[in-house]
Amino acid sequence: MSKILLINPWIYDFAAYDFWLKPLGLLYLGGLLRQNGHRIHFIDCLDPYHPAMPEQPRRQPMRHAYGDGKFFRQIIPAPASLNMIDRHYCRYGILPKIFKDELKAHRDADLILITSMMTYWYPGVFEAIKIIKEVLPSVPVVLGGKYATLCHDHAVSFSGADYVIAGSGEKQVLQLLQKLFNEEPAWIPDENDLDSLPYPALDLIRKMEQVPLITSIGCPYRCSYCSSPILYDKFQRRDPLKVVDEIQYWQTQHGVVNFSFYDDALLVKPGEMIIPMLKEVKKRNLSCQFHCPNGLHLREINEELSVLLYSSGFKTIRFGFETADLERQLKTGGKVKNEELSRAVSHLKNAGYKTADIGIYLLCGIPGQSAEEVEGSIDFVRACGAKPVLAEYSPIPGTKMWNEAVACSPFDIQEDPIYHNNSLLPCQSADFGPAAYAELKKKLKNNYRTKQAAL
Repeated sequence: MSKILLINPWIYDFAAYDFWLKPLGLLYLGGLLRQNGHRIHFIDCLDPYHPAMPEQPRRQPMRHAYGDGKFFRQIIPAPASLNMIDRHYCRYGILPKIFKDELKAHRDADLILITSMMTYWYPGVFEAIKIIKEVLPSVPVVLGGKYATLCHDHAVSFSGADYVIAGSGEKQVLQLLQKLFNEEPAWIPDENDLDSLPYPALDLIRKMEQVPLITSIGCPYRCSYCSSPILYDKFQRRDPLKVVDEIQYWQTQHGVVNFSFYDDALLVKPGEMIIPMLKEVKKRNLSCQFHCPNGLHLREINEELSVLLYSSGFKTIRFGFETADLERQLKTGGKVKNEELSRAVSHLKNAGYKTADIGIYLLCGIPGQSAEEVEGSIDFVRACGAKPVLAEYSPIPGTKMWNEAVACSPFDIQEDPIYHNNSLLPCQSADFGPAAYAELKKKLKNNYRTKQAAL
């Protein structure tokens, strides 16, 4: 059978932090290909523990006990299109020489699969593909992931990959192997059953600080700014007991304590997933710490669920609220109302969570949004007793808000995904630009310091 090399490319951006970030889709493919008898290898350009990285001038990046932390970083020239941003543009991850050396150890590879994440991170993907073509010119390169799906034409035209896959890759990769090498798949998962997939090949990661989990794909909501309906055509859930089987596997076989959930809909219809799952975790006496860096839905938060989350070890919780403006809430999807946030925070605090534990994401820089609206949302979240977390809006092709973003953006976001970069505030306006945003961030920071000094 074939030898297949999986590659997680660099991040090229003004800022990047490892909020439990792992190329889960790529590693699921690795698990599937291994199940079919293929030899699987992995190069992680973001590896914060790579032994070949020199200690100077950059020491080991700071990591934390929960499994999050910083990446290695090297300052590089910014693309000319981003020169207006007065900040260091960086390559996050290992040095290119180390990547080249690792590639040389896989000259016998038959196929290379490389993933992609944010649309505006494509420069790191392109650089990785360029180096692959220099070192292993005869090995076909297949590009998949979010950028390849959301900006498919751009990826086909400019990435340098031999094949670009849009959407779910499991069936498409198996078909490509059949086409290229005449290899019939020995085992095909049921695309209507998420639990039919083998566990992701997380054992290929150098140091397993934490394990990312999905309990579902897709979302029952259709928010105007979100790409979920494009990436997944329907909402599907796993069996909660089989999710616990996976948790137990990683804990007993690899000693993992920290688990991060990647799906946004974890708390939707809690009786179907989160409640039976956590009760089973307790029944099996599994000792876990859970983290939810994505913006969870908070509509379902009540007294029972809050107590269950706290007692089950949910350490990092973040909720998607986006704005306190009632009109915009309805316009963007209507998934949450102000009174629901207030009620949810009250239940969470009664269960034992502190203000700093309850992070509430607020979208800023949405088309037509004013700085006054964002400031009002910050004040409302604080009044509820939670911690506001600003999240700059990044326009995503194909979403309901995309045409509005194209119409108002001063940048050519249709032509070049580099302009989707949230540091740019792609939909900035006279009412809300970089200066106004800087003031809001300063206000948040000063408030935090004042509270810390009072403790």
